[in-house]
Amino acid sequence: MPDQRPQRDAYRLVLEAIDSGIYRPGTRLVENELAERFGVSRTPIREALQRLETQSLLTRDGRSLIVASLDHNQMAELYTVRTELEGLAADLAARHATEEEVRVLRQMVEEDHALLGDPQALSRANRRFHKQIHLASHNMFLVRQLDLVHRSMALLATTSLAVKGRGGDALEEHGRIVAALEARDAPAARAALSAHISKAYETRLKHDSARDSGAGDGVGDGTPAG
Repeated sequence: MPDQRPQRDAYRLVLEAIDSGIYRPGTRLVENELAERFGVSRTPIREALQRLETQSLLTRDGRSLIVASLDHNQMAELYTVRTELEGLAADLAARHATEEEVRVLRQMVEEDHALLGDPQALSRANRRFHKQIHLASHNMFLVRQLDLVHRSMALLATTSLAVKGRGGDALEEHGRIVAALEARDAPAARAALSAHISKAYETRLKHDSARDSGAGDGVGDGTPAG
C-alpha cells in the first residue's frame, strides 16, 4: 500500500521521470498509475501534477494531462533565453568561481571523453557540466532561473548530442569555456558558452529539418539536453 511521503517527493519523482525521458512529450500521465509506480498516495501525485501544469511542463488534452512539447517558435524562445542566462552564468563564474570549482570543470571535460558513443550518458554529463557552471556563478537567483530553463529542455524529445560528431564538438567547446574560466576572462567565457549553446541549437534545427523531410540520421532516445 502506498506510503505517505510528502508532496515535494512526488513532485521530484515525476519531474525526474520527465527529465530523464521516462515520460516523453505527448505522454499521458494518470494519477493512479503514477501513485503505484512511485509508491505514494494519489493526493501528493495530484498536487505534483498541478504544480507541473502551472510550470507549463504539463498541458491539458481534454480532461487528461500530458507532458508538454515545444513547437518551433517555443524552442527558439527557449534557446534565446538559455543563451543569455548561460552566458551570464559563465561571465559570473569567471569572476567568482573558486579554484576548486574550475578544476572540477576541467576534470569533467577530460573524463567525459570516455562517454563518446553513448549519447544518453554524454547528455547527463553535459547537464552536470552546465549545472556546475551555474553554481560557480555564485548567484542563487540566476541558478533558480536556469533550473527552470533546463526543466523546459526536457520537453525536447531528443538530445542534439546524439547527432553524429556533435559529442566531440561539444566537448571541445566545453574545453574552450573552461580555458576562459581558468584565465578569469569573463567576456571570453560568456562568448564561448553562448557560442556553445548557439551551435547546439543549430545542430538541433538541422536534425529536426532532416527528420521532418524523412532523411533523419537515426537520432533516437536520449536524455533531452544540449
